[in-house]
Amino acid sequence: MSTKSRPSADSDIFEAMHSITHLYRSQQYRSLRGGERELGPMEFRALSFIARHPGCTQSDLVAHSGRDKGQLARLLRGLREAGLVAAEADAVDRRITRLGLSAAGQGMFDEMHAEGERLSRLGLAGLSAADRASLQLLLQRVQANLRGC
Repeated sequence: MSTKSRPSADSDIFEAMHSITHLYRSQQYRSLRGGERELGPMEFRALSFIARHPGCTQSDLVAHSGRDKGQLARLLRGLREAGLVAAEADAVDRRITRLGLSAAGQGMFDEMHAEGERLSRLGLAGLSAADRASLQLLLQRVQANLRGC
């Protein structure tokens, strides 16, 4: 008979962070259901990156996401065909394609962003400004520790 060891309190912290992120994203995605088009998690991340980095390239998105170039090419093709992402040749180097959101893509991003803001307020309700600042600092330290691996 095998005995399972109890996860450490440290791993419980990461499970809680994962659970919070999952709840946040699933509720954010739910706000888009019933619309003209639903986005999957990777499409959502790509759309968000392009919204925050207008004029980025597919290579920028590959570097940011750590995903395969071919996978992202297919994903971007789908977003372009859906009319959410626009692409145009770079003014200086015509071999480079710059990405941006179409009007429909910007509208979808704005809707997702507004829902994210609402969920952020809900999730942080009851925390003082000092609590929020401490939480942000602690999470930044955890992130820096993991980046240093």
